[in-house]
Amino acid sequence: MRASWEVLPDAALADCGPSSAALRAAGCDTFRAAAAYLHALPYGRNSDRADYTLVVREGRGTCSTKHALLAAVAAEQRLPVSLTIGIYAMSEANTPGVAGVLAAHGLASIPEAHCYLTYRGERIDITRSGVTPALATARLEQEWTIQPSQIGAHKLHLHRTYLARWLRAHPEVPLTIEDLWRVREDCIAALSKP
Repeated sequence: MRASWEVLPDAALADCGPSSAALRAAGCDTFRAAAAYLHALPYGRNSDRADYTLVVREGRGTCSTKHALLAAVAAEQRLPVSLTIGIYAMSEANTPGVAGVLAAHGLASIPEAHCYLTYRGERIDITRSGVTPALATARLEQEWTIQPSQIGAHKLHLHRTYLARWLRAHPEVPLTIEDLWRVREDCIAALSKP
């Protein structure tokens, strides 16, 4: 799996939509430059986790919002780049910063829904600057192609449905779905710390 934005198209950004305009205003003149810009922004949840347009204004984003914004730009630019969700077993090995949270609940890993881009059959993860992206070492359990507008309720539904199925398959885990979701939220909070 590729982890670098450098394999994305180096196409000039035409002024043909609001997402492209926001990144052009931030100084990005190509799609690849937009990916590099978003990669360099800090990891952090936006004030509305379903609104990818907040990434540039708030100067931060998650895997969902950063990749959704790039996918929206790709659609405006007519580039063959899609937004994908994959479920992987999030652990310290593939997502540095979550070990303490997982250990506190007696878990080595937890199923996480991760957004990334797909381009020419390759998975590209631009999420966190200075950290090896989760997809570089993780094995994906399931994948879906979605639209940028689906990073809110739809992504949440896919993830929670998968977690419920995972809990049924792992009766040794003494947690409810709500408990497991809180562990997941604590992991995301841990990733947002500098």
